[in-house]
Amino acid sequence: MTSWTIGPKQVGEGAPVFIIAELSANHLQKFDLAVETIRAIREAGADAVKLQTYTPDTLTLDSDNDCFRIKQGTQWDGKTLYQLYREAYTPWEWQPELMRLAGELGLICFSSPFDKTAVDFLEEMKVPAYKIASFEITDIPLIAYVAAKGKPVILSTGIATLSEIEEAVNACRSVGNDRIALLKCVSAYPAPIGESNLKTIPDLQERFKVVAGLSDHTKGISVPTAAVALGAKIIEKHFILDRKLGGPDAAFSLEPAEFKAMAQGVREADAALGSVRYELSEKLQKSREFARSLFVVKEIKAGELFTEENVRSIRPGFGLAPKYLGKVLGKKSKVHIHRGTPLTWALVEGKSDDD
Repeated sequence: MTSWTIGPKQVGEGAPVFIIAELSANHLQKFDLAVETIRAIREAGADAVKLQTYTPDTLTLDSDNDCFRIKQGTQWDGKTLYQLYREAYTPWEWQPELMRLAGELGLICFSSPFDKTAVDFLEEMKVPAYKIASFEITDIPLIAYVAAKGKPVILSTGIATLSEIEEAVNACRSVGNDRIALLKCVSAYPAPIGESNLKTIPDLQERFKVVAGLSDHTKGISVPTAAVALGAKIIEKHFILDRKLGGPDAAFSLEPAEFKAMAQGVREADAALGSVRYELSEKLQKSREFARSLFVVKEIKAGELFTEENVRSIRPGFGLAPKYLGKVLGKKSKVHIHRGTPLTWALVEGKSDDD
């Protein structure tokens, strides 16, 4: 796996999981609500807040033609694309102020551009990274234009085939940008847990030699936590102050307490992964005192034979290892041994502790 930085944060191999809160349309076109949401994102433990930079006119046409009407079995069915994006877009004039606020709060702030004008706009704000949304992953000219800015490019793979993912990665590398992340994503809103296919995450990492992660649209927090156990180094999740506020993304967004619980679970799962290790820590070495070992369980006179009646494998672990029981039985005791004495080779005739 590779790694690189977004602002002051290291992302990828050897770094903590990078947690992104997606603001999306959860501001409901109210600037004060956007500000309040970003403040809550900071308190919930995210590393970054992500915006979306488009207008309905940069993304689609205002048309009632059947091609432009949503009918894919989503919560937005019946609207036209233009109507949805007019409801969901983040006004561009807000974005410099929202990025300034995020910086003051210690949050990294970047955005998903949906056309070249958005990229140029974000370049003026010196954003530290770019995100390519799942539905834009086939727009190779846009990806190449973004990648040419020389900043990390995070691509969601929701609607892409394997060959399309490869084309997107190649578009970045063709302009000399190898700071690439691929996020496993299910472009369903909300996404069924059973379609998560998280085992794709380590395959993305291995197949494309990039940072891999998850953009999650399920309702809960178990999927992102499980993704970390499979090697995800980026987790992105939608954030809303209160789902009762409604809006196009409310159904699959986490409220502050839920997001905070997810962030804690992700951090704990990440910390638990550690490394491949069989050596015992000092603490575990101490715990071995509770393991089983051979003890004298009846008084034994000098010259008396060790038998299954006077020697047993019991806890604690201060005597010979239980595997030596067969070698002890039938041997004679060198000395008188009291009940409760841990058996050592020094007590066995013909043996010593050096054996």
